[in-house]
Amino acid sequence: MDTIYWILIAAAFVIGFIGLVFPVIPSVLFIFGGILLYGFLLTFEPFNWVFWVIQILLVVLLFMADYVANMIGVKKYGGSRAAIWGSTIGILIGPFVIPGFGILIGPFIGAIIAEVIIHRTNLGTAVKIGVGSLIGFISSVFAKALIQLFMVGYFLFVVLL
Repeated sequence: MDTIYWILIAAAFVIGFIGLVFPVIPSVLFIFGGILLYGFLLTFEPFNWVFWVIQILLVVLLFMADYVANMIGVKKYGGSRAAIWGSTIGILIGPFVIPGFGILIGPFIGAIIAEVIIHRTNLGTAVKIGVGSLIGFISSVFAKALIQLFMVGYFLFVVLL
C-alpha cells in the first residue's frame, strides 16, 4: 500500500511542476498537497514546527513570486498597472488560445493590449513593456521552480533521514 501512497504523493508533486508552465494549475497547492498526503496517508511524525514554518513561508513566497516578478518586469520597462493586469490575463488565457506557445505569447500580448487600449501608449513603447512582461513571467517560472524544488527536497530530506 505504501507504494500506491508514494505514487499519489509523487503525482501531486509532478502536477505541481506542470503548473509552472500551465498557470491554471495551482502548482503551490499540489506541492503542499503532496506533503499533506504523506502526513494523512503515512505519518505526520517527521514534521516538526520548524518544518511547517519553513514550508508555509515558502508557500507564501510562491504566491508572491508570480505577481512580484511580473510587476518588476513590467515596471522596469515603463508599464502601468493595466499592463500588469493585461499580462496576468494573458498568462491565464494564452495557453488555451495558442496551445504550445500561448504561455509565452499570452503575457506579451496581454501587456501590449492593455497599454495601448487603456493608456493609449504608442505601439513601440507597448511592445517594450510586453517584453518586460515576458521577462518577468520567465523569471517567475524559474524562481518558482527553485522554490518548489527546495520544498520537495526539504520534504524528502526530512522524511528519508
